[in-house]
Amino acid sequence: MHRLLTMKRLSVLFLSTFAVLMAGMFAYDAIVVAPGDRCEAGGKWWDPEGRVCAQPVSIAEITGRPLPGTRAEASEQKNRELLAIEDSLAAQQKARDAEAARQRAALAAQ
Repeated sequence: MHRLLTMKRLSVLFLSTFAVLMAGMFAYDAIVVAPGDRCEAGGKWWDPEGRVCAQPVSIAEITGRPLPGTRAEASEQKNRELLAIEDSLAAQQKARDAEAARQRAALAAQ
């Protein structure tokens, strides 16, 4: 009796299927995933839809506005503005609390 799927044929079929799937996985990684990783490692932006590696451009360069200084200086200026806003909000809250305490004392005195 002659069998179609012997153990030797099944093992060859399995190994060849496994090899094709592994080759497909490595090809997908090399063709689809790796270019994006290389682009982002270089500090650029990767667009997966158009498969484009682009250099980020500052808005100030596009609009022609003068740059306020270095990025650290701009960040420091924004931090100072935020601290001023937080201080004014804290002062307003303190004034509201004092007014509420004054009104409670006035109600308690009646």
